[in-house]
Amino acid sequence: MSAPHPAPPTPAAAPPSEPRAGAAFTWRSESEEPAPTRLAPVDDRLRADTALKRVRRGEFLLYQGDFHNARQLLGALGRRLPQPPAARTPLEAFRAERRARQLEHDTLSRIVVALDRGYRLALARAPDVASACRQVWGEPETDTTVVPLKQLLGMLGAAEWRRKGLAVPGLSGLLHPHYGVYLPTRTDYVELLLALPAPKGLRVFDVGTGTGVLSLLLLQRGAASAVATDCDSRAVACARENAERLGLAQRFQVAQADLFPPGQADRVVCNPPWIPEPPKNRVDRAVFDEDSQFLRRFLEGLPDALAPGGEGLLLLSDLAVLLGLRPPGWLAEEFARCGLVVKASHSTPARHGKAKDREDPLHAARSREVTTLYRLVPEPTRRRPPG
Repeated sequence: MSAPHPAPPTPAAAPPSEPRAGAAFTWRSESEEPAPTRLAPVDDRLRADTALKRVRRGEFLLYQGDFHNARQLLGALGRRLPQPPAARTPLEAFRAERRARQLEHDTLSRIVVALDRGYRLALARAPDVASACRQVWGEPETDTTVVPLKQLLGMLGAAEWRRKGLAVPGLSGLLHPHYGVYLPTRTDYVELLLALPAPKGLRVFDVGTGTGVLSLLLLQRGAASAVATDCDSRAVACARENAERLGLAQRFQVAQADLFPPGQADRVVCNPPWIPEPPKNRVDRAVFDEDSQFLRRFLEGLPDALAPGGEGLLLLSDLAVLLGLRPPGWLAEEFARCGLVVKASHSTPARHGKAKDREDPLHAARSREVTTLYRLVPEPTRRRPPG
């Protein structure tokens, strides 16, 4: 969320990054929370217990002390929040975990900092945050930008990933993810795709491309062209940059779109969000798909997006079934409703860190998670699915 707002009154001796009385500031929140109407200046004298009481009363605390102390305050606040209660079922555990993460967000996002016209953070021992901010927001819109400290820290971490790059199995060259774009550190679905025959000379659509990783893998393995889409402008920019870095831009196109590009393809690949719950912020949309709307519409439109003899490649985790968010058999029913047949399927157990972490509240489900690649083709005498 980005909008100028009247700045709250502040002391005359404010540091350069503090909003000035009568000025405007730009509020940045990934959760589209409304801008604070008042900021309460605080510094290193603030104790965590006092901060917790104040943010629970609804205050936004504008930190003006030492950067490292501000980070320690976030950690101390997080440790004071209640842990999810013991749950009897995976679904109860999931609901409790989401409530706990929402409470953590609501609490920690009220510790905010101010940046000046050059995105300078005028806190003692503060790092240079200007490059990370420009990567995400572009040039400043007003003299002051106010942002939750926790979000700014996430942006700094993402900027480092973008600088260093990420090695992906089967990809020749590094992938450079952008902030807010799903980071493909879980490689199960990538390895499933690599096990298929090389797509020599085929036209590819990649729906919900994210970093562009699946398109780029298929192009390096011999696909003639790839047209990718994503609903998020950050993902579009990220995929385009990665294609250019890897020398694949001439065979790669990407556009901001809801689902399919125009035309038809020999292969239509999609790794959709796998949890059918409402996303709580922009970053969540890579994982959470309310009421499976994206997945349903992808399956409904897939037959018409396939060229004669083409097939869809759907990569999907079964975690939603293990958590009790979808009934067993739901996916098979959706395939039938949309006139699709499973030509073949290939599965692999989850190997990511949370699947092995017995302290994770969702370990009972995550330890049994399986990701499957479904090779889908239209029924020979299919009917169009109901709208």
